Amino acid sequence: MNKRFFLLVLLLLAIPPLFSQEFYRRNLNYVDTTTFMIWATPNFAVHVPFGNGGYLDSTFKHNYKIGLDFTFKTKSNWTFDFSFNYMFGSKVRLSSKELLGDMTIYLNDTTVAYFNGEGNHSLELSREGRYWNLNASVGKIVPLDRWKNSGLWFKAGIGFFSHKVYFADTYNYFPQIDQKTYRKGYDLRSSGVALNQFFGYLFLRQKRVLSFYVGIEIWEVFTKPDRGYIYVGPYAGPTDNLPYKFSGLIGVKAGWNLPFYEKKRVVTLYTF
Repeated sequence: MNKRFFLLVLLLLAIPPLFSQEFYRRNLNYVDTTTFMIWATPNFAVHVPFGNGGYLDSTFKHNYKIGLDFTFKTKSNWTFDFSFNYMFGSKVRLSSKELLGDMTIYLNDTTVAYFNGEGNHSLELSREGRYWNLNASVGKIVPLDRWKNSGLWFKAGIGFFSHKVYFADTYNYFPQIDQKTYRKGYDLRSSGVALNQFFGYLFLRQKRVLSFYVGIEIWEVFTKPDRGYIYVGPYAGPTDNLPYKFSGLIGVKAGWNLPFYEKKRVVTLYTF
C-alpha cells in the first residue's frame, strides 16, 4: 500500500511540469505577468493516517476527501484560502465488539450478531470513518519562469476538524444505534484544532479555466471525544477528562481552478 501510494505521489508531481513545458513551446512569445485573482477549486485527495495512538489514527485507515477552496491571490503572489473539506470511505480499525460492546455476539469482517431483546440475529452493519473540516490558509507562489502566476505553491493553514464512525443500518435492525436514540454514545465523534500544509505545483494557463494544481497535503490533528459519554470501547465513560491527542494525515491532493475574477493584466509579446 505505502509503495503504491508514494509511486502515485511521484507520478502526479511529474505531470504538471510536462504539461507546462509543452505549453511554453507553443507560446514562446507570451509572458504572463502577475495580477490579483480570485478562483474556486473543487478538489480531491487521498490520505493515509499516521501518529502514535491518537483518536483518529488509532481508529481509522486511509480515507478519501472532496473539498471546495476559495482562493484570493495578490499581485505579489501571496494566496489566502478558505476551504470546506469532507472526508469519507475510511475503514475502521476497531472491531465491532470494541464499537458495539455487549450487543455483539459474533462477528467477522461485515456480519454482526446482536441481541435486541427479541433474540439473536446475524445482520450486515457497515461502518466507516467520516470527517469534515473548515480551514483557512496563507500561501506563496514561487514562479519558475516567465509564467509569473504559476509555479511552486507553499501553503499553511489552521482550522476546525471533526471525525466520527458512521454506521449504515439501512433497515433499522439496531435500535441501540438509531440516530435519534443512543448512536451518539457509540460513534466516537471527536473534534478539535487542525494544522495543515500543502506543497505542490500550480499551473495557470493563458485560458484560466484550464488551470489546476497538484501536490502533497499534510494534516496535524489535535482532537478529543466531544460526546458527553462513550458507552463501550477503549474510551468508555465520561469524556470531560480525556486529553487532546495528536494524529496526522498525509496524502496527494489535486484541484481544478475555476476563475471568478482577474484584474486586468499586462501581456508582453516578444517579437524576433
